[in-house]
Amino acid sequence: MAESNPTHPAGIDIEAIRAAARNLEDGAVTAGYRGDREAVIAMLNGALATELVCIMRYKRHYYTVAGRENAGIKAEFLEHANQEQEHADWLAERIVQLNGEPDFNPATLLARSHAEYDASEDVQSMVRANLIAERVAIESYRQMIQQIGDSDPTTRQLLIKIMAVEEEHADDMRDLLDEHG
Repeated sequence: MAESNPTHPAGIDIEAIRAAARNLEDGAVTAGYRGDREAVIAMLNGALATELVCIMRYKRHYYTVAGRENAGIKAEFLEHANQEQEHADWLAERIVQLNGEPDFNPATLLARSHAEYDASEDVQSMVRANLIAERVAIESYRQMIQQIGDSDPTTRQLLIKIMAVEEEHADDMRDLLDEHG
């Protein structure tokens, strides 16, 4: 019968813990990481591109929507742009934690984004474009979460957190579409 070490809880791999303490150049990625790091980084860079396009779309709509009657919509567009910026920051930070490089290249941004940019002139079309983009983001995040599974709990939780906000955005846009439709 193997002797257990009473100072450590059963099932803890002490050697893996010691190895993690030695490999400092790997930053947050330990030998116990089970995700396909390159695939996760690629997914996160796609999500980053999507968020950046969404920021630009919401900002354009914020600055171009006019009229006192649209003040609430204008405020909603700005709030969403700021939240999308926060998502982009979180994604870029996670990419770096995984020893990757966030891709902010504007020359390839639209090609990498899941959502589209929109230059609508009327409020109804702006709201519709934003609702479409939010629904695209929700489905993209859902698929990424499913692909990651349990292999990378930190990234999974981040994507779930972002997706929850995207769902709120979709509800907001649907409500605005119903009100002004």
